[in-house]
Amino acid sequence: MTAPLHDTTAAEPAAVAAPGVPLKAIEGRSPWRIAWLRLKRDKVALAGGVVVLLLILVALFAPLIVKAFGHPPEELHEDMLDPLLGLPAGDWGGISSDFLLGVEPVNGRDVFSRIVYGARISLLVAFLSAFVAVTLGTFFGIIAGYFGGWIDAAISRVMDLLLAFPQLLFIIALISVIPGKLWGFEGSGLRIAVLVLVIGFFGWPYIGRIVRGQTLSLREREYVEAARSLGAGRMYILFRELLPNLVAPITVYSTLMIPTNVLTEAALSFLGVGVKPPTPSWGETLSTAVRTYEDDPLFMIFPGVAIFITVLAFNLFGDGVRDALDPKGSR
Repeated sequence: MTAPLHDTTAAEPAAVAAPGVPLKAIEGRSPWRIAWLRLKRDKVALAGGVVVLLLILVALFAPLIVKAFGHPPEELHEDMLDPLLGLPAGDWGGISSDFLLGVEPVNGRDVFSRIVYGARISLLVAFLSAFVAVTLGTFFGIIAGYFGGWIDAAISRVMDLLLAFPQLLFIIALISVIPGKLWGFEGSGLRIAVLVLVIGFFGWPYIGRIVRGQTLSLREREYVEAARSLGAGRMYILFRELLPNLVAPITVYSTLMIPTNVLTEAALSFLGVGVKPPTPSWGETLSTAVRTYEDDPLFMIFPGVAIFITVLAFNLFGDGVRDALDPKGSR
């Protein structure tokens, strides 16, 4: 009883075949196939998707990449520093064939290796917190939109409360009071777990509102009424009739939520409440670079460019996915 899975209007009209030539069968196209055809025409979105895929591969294969082109991210190379100033001894921040992006001031760690490993932290926190937010937002949004009444009112007020809560201040205060070991995690692992849970928890109201609004519209559709008239239960309607038709807006918002989470993680690490040093993080690298940017500006530029490229690629890809799945809202 779900919504039609084929776009009958997208099927090409049958052509008049020449005598003796068999007619080509008309093939229906699913909504996902139509969306893919639209996305393929958007070269900018495809370029963003390629960059996103490369970033994911870099994060997954960081040890192999560093082994081939760099040095261990926590290894000190004090011989690459000026003994008097503590700055990279070579030009351009110590860039050479051995150190592709130079070395850090003061300790001489390989900047390239720390940028590569920093992608792991940023993408891990961004994806996991987005998963938490999407899971909670989808569940509570569909419940509020379908049942309505006092359930909708209660969930909506909770969403309003969380949207008004100062997320950054809460995380800073929480990190300062959590013990050194909790839930089997400690050190940077504990920090990452806290970041994922808090960012995801405060992010679900955004997608919850979108899912609630879509559910309010979908629950009045004919296929939902037909399922209800045939005796389908509430859970069946929620997860077999409504949820499949909410996949498109959920997918769109998820792709746009990830770059926001990347920026949030970088900001928290910059403020000193992200992962613990010496664990590599783009935000932590930027925070360290503030003290030496006048003497070694490239040390600040590299992590900044990494954050910029990541956020831009996800936003371009997310815009393309939105236009492909929602042609009525296309530019």
